[in-house]
Amino acid sequence: MTEVSTVTPPVAAWRLFPAEVARLHRMSPSFLRVTLTGADLDSFADPGYDQRIKLVFPIPVHGFRYLPDSPDWYARWRALPTELRNPFRTYTTRAVRRHLREVDVDIVLHDDGGAYGPHGPAARWALAARPGDQLVVMGPDHGYPGDHGGREFQPALAGRTLLLAGDETAVPAIAAILERLPAGSRGEAVLEVPHPEDLLDLPAPPGVTVTWLPRSGAPHGSRLIPAVRAAAERLIPTSPVAGAPAVGAAALDESGGTDPDEELWEVPMGLSGGGHYAWLAGESGVIRTLRRHLVTERGLDRESVAFMGYWRLGRADDGA
Repeated sequence: MTEVSTVTPPVAAWRLFPAEVARLHRMSPSFLRVTLTGADLDSFADPGYDQRIKLVFPIPVHGFRYLPDSPDWYARWRALPTELRNPFRTYTTRAVRRHLREVDVDIVLHDDGGAYGPHGPAARWALAARPGDQLVVMGPDHGYPGDHGGREFQPALAGRTLLLAGDETAVPAIAAILERLPAGSRGEAVLEVPHPEDLLDLPAPPGVTVTWLPRSGAPHGSRLIPAVRAAAERLIPTSPVAGAPAVGAAALDESGGTDPDEELWEVPMGLSGGGHYAWLAGESGVIRTLRRHLVTERGLDRESVAFMGYWRLGRADDGA
């Protein structure tokens, strides 16, 4: 007699969720909130804070016919002919309502020469999107019992004095972080956006000041860099070793990284002491400059600084 296995297959940390547009809300000239719905979104996990997901967009004629759905999906995706690769971009979940099978994602519409310009696949899709349009979300599965990954903010460090900073691409992540912070959190959030009309109402603990910096046509980082320097002056006392190379940072070049072409992504795990925690994200060149200021010039322990190059001026990401 053949025995039938009753073992439930393990749930993967991430999976593909077919979805469609339920609602669209233009929050400002640069921000569009897309509410997605789908039959399986009641299984979509909500780790919170700056949880990353990927939106996968359809390709003409074929839709999602050739989109791989397996653990080695990326290798199989890269092996496809260029015209059969579904473009994808990385975003932050802004809200997950499993009981309604809904997920909110805020998309930045780069109309001022931003990350991918006004003609990138995500911007083209978002500007033309209508309720009922199809797309696929790669995100965390609620049934997975462990750490899903893809979240860089360390909640264990939320009790420190916080410095959150970034450009418009970081606004959704910083907004989600602010919403989850303990009521007694203290610090500053500094946000550079394209237009004065892009200032959003972001709930934050009373002890966290939120500062908006419209560029109004000025270059990327021109408002953010001096504002973060000023915030660091207020929040972070200068270390006695400031101005000397930080531990492990002797090879830093003048732009704040070891190689301008390498990936800019370093996240502390909260292993060191200290009373401060900085979270920086946005255009890679700007973030390198800010990271260098905090770590090398002010002497902040690099284990207390999370810095992420979300995009690079004039260069698309791997989902192009």
